[in-house]
Amino acid sequence: MLFYLLRHAEAENDAPSDAARELTPKGLEQARTVAAFCERKGVRPALILTSPYRRTVQTADAVAEALKIEGGPQTEQFLASGMDPESALAGLHAFGWAQSLMVVGHQPDLGELATTLLGLSDAGALPVSKATLICLRVERLAPYAARLEFALPVGMM
Repeated sequence: MLFYLLRHAEAENDAPSDAARELTPKGLEQARTVAAFCERKGVRPALILTSPYRRTVQTADAVAEALKIEGGPQTEQFLASGMDPESALAGLHAFGWAQSLMVVGHQPDLGELATTLLGLSDAGALPVSKATLICLRVERLAPYAARLEFALPVGMM
């Protein structure tokens, strides 16, 4: 399976709650850049899952729209900010059928999930900046079962 991890694009700092923070104009442009990159390079996940936080939904929507993903992204509560690798893997188990899957989420959550899948000992070994796309080839969604294909920040797209 190709497993894509995408951190949300740049978001505003001031909002009624962390979950309500929206993408800034720069963040909207970053999300469109990631979407265009995916379209150009044939990155086409069968399914896009996203945290319920506004900034992740906006980022996932941009990618799903550009790639014409039927039904758009699917919001999953277990992907909310603060997710740990164990709960992520438990929640993702239901989606193991997909040949390719994209998760749009937060940092440090995505970095910790990636390091767990790669079997790295340092949970902070893979920092994920805003609007960075990581691709892992996974045999199964489990620790030590992945190989890094690429990690690309939006500025390189």
